Parts: sequence; C-alpha cells; structure tokens
Amino acid sequence: MILSHESRAYWSPTSKLVFRFVCLYFLSYILFIYCGTLFFESLFVWVGKNILQSEGRLEYFSTGSGDTTMAYISWLVQGTLTIVGVLIWSFLDRKRPSYNQLFYWFIVILRMYLVLQLFIYGFAKIFKGQFPGPSLTRLLQPIGEMSPMGLAWTYMGHSEGFNMFVGCMEVLGGLLLIPRKTITLGAIVTTGVMLQVLMMNLFYDIPVKLFSAHLMMMALVIFMADWKRCKQVFIKNETAHAINYYKISEDSHYKKMVFWSKIILVLILCSALSYSGYQREHTYGDKREKPALYGIWEADTFVKNNDTLPPLITDATRWRYLIIDRKGHATLQFMNDQKKRMTLHIDTIKEQLTLYEGEWELSDNFTYMHSDDALHIKGKLYGDTLDIRLKAKDLRDFELITRDFHWINETPYNK
Repeated sequence: MILSHESRAYWSPTSKLVFRFVCLYFLSYILFIYCGTLFFESLFVWVGKNILQSEGRLEYFSTGSGDTTMAYISWLVQGTLTIVGVLIWSFLDRKRPSYNQLFYWFIVILRMYLVLQLFIYGFAKIFKGQFPGPSLTRLLQPIGEMSPMGLAWTYMGHSEGFNMFVGCMEVLGGLLLIPRKTITLGAIVTTGVMLQVLMMNLFYDIPVKLFSAHLMMMALVIFMADWKRCKQVFIKNETAHAINYYKISEDSHYKKMVFWSKIILVLILCSALSYSGYQREHTYGDKREKPALYGIWEADTFVKNNDTLPPLITDATRWRYLIIDRKGHATLQFMNDQKKRMTLHIDTIKEQLTLYEGEWELSDNFTYMHSDDALHIKGKLYGDTLDIRLKAKDLRDFELITRDFHWINETPYNK
C-alpha cells in the first residue's frame, strides 16, 4: 500500500513521495482558508495581475461564494507551492526511512477538520438553517425563471425530513471519524455524503465546488490508507488481518485523557451548534416569528395620482403583488413581473407603515386598514399619491407547501 494506517519501519520511495505531496497539499489548503486574507492576499493579487492577467475581482469579499477568482488563484498558488515544497522536502529528507508519526498527526488534523465541517453543515440541516423553506417570493416565481442553484435550494428547502436525513448522515460521518477504530467506516460514509454534495454543486452551479471537492478528497485519503483491507473483505472475499497502528503512547492515563477529551469536545461542539441552529431557525428560518401583514397581497384596485390603472401585464409601474415575508423587508412585484426589494416598517398601533427602497425613512408614508383577507393602503411613494386595495392570496393554493406525505398513491401525483 502506498499510504497505510499501519506502522511500518520502512516506507517505499513512492509512499514517501505521495505522503509528502498530500501532506503539504491539504495542510496548505487548510492554512490558506483561515489565513489567506491576512497573510497571502497581496501575493494572490500579484499572481492574478502579473502572471494570470486575470480580469476577475482581485480582492477578498464576502458573498457566500467559495469559487471566486481569488479562490482559484489561491488554489493555483497552493498547488505550485506544494510541488516546490515536495521537491525541497524530498531532497533534504531523502534518507528518512518512514513517516509513521507525522502521518499519524496528519490524519488527526484531517479528521478534526472534517469533523468540524461535517458537524457545522450537518447541524445547519438538522435545524434547517442552510435550506429554509421556499419564500413567498419564490412561490410566485415561475420555475423557468429560477437559476439552477435557486431550483436546488427550493428542492432542498421544501422537505424538513430530507434536510434532517442529510444532516444526520453528515453528523454520522463526523462521529465515525472520531474514534480511531471507526475512521475507515467514517471515511466511507463521508466520501459518499460529500460526493453527493459535490455533484449537486457541480451540476446545479452552486459556488462551493472547490471546498466540497477538497472535503471529499480528504475523506478519500483516510479511506485509501485502509484500502488494502477493504479490498480483501469486500472484493476478494478474504480475511483481513488486524494491523499494527502507530501508537503515540501506551500509557493508560494518556488513553483515558484522550478518550474523555474527545467526549467533552464533541458534547461542547454539539451543544454549541444545536443552540446556534435553534436560534437561527427561530430567527431567520421556517420557525421565525412572522411579521405583521405577513402574506402575499394582490393589488385589486390601484389608484395612482387619482387615476385608476388597469391591470395590464405590460405595466411596469402598477403593483401586482406586495409580498411581506420577513420583518423589515418587503418585495414589490409589478404587472410585468419585475421585482423590487424594499425596506418596510409597520406600526400596528397607529396603522401606519414606511415603505422605501434603500435606507430607513424617519416618517411613515402610508396609512393602512387591515382585515383578515383585505388590505387598504394610502400614501405617497416616489412623489406619487397611491390608493391601493389588496386582497390576501390564499397560501393553501400552493400545492408545493400543502401537499402532504402519502404512503399509498394509486397514481403518481406529478403536476
């Protein structure tokens, strides 16, 4: 075996070369993720401008994308430095017979990093923070207008049960990577889970391709170090003998300390992520408190400057819907289906509201009257006097959110 969890007195030249590469590659990848902005940004910018002559955005900025120009430049620099580092390391350390101890700690770092990421993403699905249910605006959007990523987010966000299943599988992979005796099984589960994530990112154009690919490759490295025994059992139908693991210490007190340290850290991590996930789900997710006037309000009568506007689908100024989904925000959808995001403040005591694009305004610009399924607002927006009567759209009309689970289906319910 090129790489193996087994302690060997002598490693072949190929094993040593492969280990040097994977060790430098993945450790530099983790280092660049956490320290790239602080220490290497100027290097990445220089490479982008002078070597690659890139026209992309050569600065670090937070957008939620992991596949930015700077991310790919970082990956290129990382790969180049890895190759140079392997050559130097191989020359200076060419007489070393083995890397048992270093390989042990390298695998520990990979396991710790994978466990952390699997727990973070797993609990974000268990508490449905990563994929919230379809927003009211999304429910009105034709499927043909969705981006592939928007379609994937809607698909994932629709089902709380599927989110919990995927999240539990990610957490399971992380848990199995913690005890040394189950790391191969954990690597198998993690590889399968991350392969599905990677394929989804690739084929739905979700910009976390680099990150998910590296998580899967880390799990593969751990698995391949025990590939020989897996091949004997699952392919050749042979007996796989126990291997002699490299041991840091035989002291029983040390082993107990490591065991209880793992238990305590897992409990702390699970508790922190559970609390964070619960808070996020109840603040931003599906279980958040709904704002006043929550719903999709369809403009029945629209009077602008004392002129009643007919509901022409070519009209870019007449409202079609006022969508109130999240506190402090609203969306205007016009007759031509163009949308505009607005800031919204509602005073339920005075029955007044502020609706503006951009920053908050100090004064209310609308008064309103509200009943169960009707809303009447009057005021000014962009200098125009508006008098609008709206009716609530029944959310039960959307079968995406009302269709329940059925054990028995005589025919496929595929609309």
